[in-house]
Amino acid sequence: MKAVKLLIRGKVQAVGYRRWFEKEALQLDLKGYVKNLTTGEVEAVVVGDEQAILSLIRHCYVGPLRADVTSIEQQNLNHDFDYSDFKMIR
Repeated sequence: MKAVKLLIRGKVQAVGYRRWFEKEALQLDLKGYVKNLTTGEVEAVVVGDEQAILSLIRHCYVGPLRADVTSIEQQNLNHDFDYSDFKMIR
């Protein structure tokens, strides 16, 4: 089990990025959340199988059709998180 925090930069708001991210995370059986930040970035905390997380991160650069991801900052988290599902925070 692994936990990471992602900060996704680029054209990632008002393009359906959070909804796309939530769908991808659920398909990979990951837990956590995704939300927009006031800075124009998207933040996500993802908990689950390391290979599933790596797969999600690779897909994050593609995202939904209108998105344009320029960078993803990844921070490994050492905390135990008790997320029961994956949620998009509005």
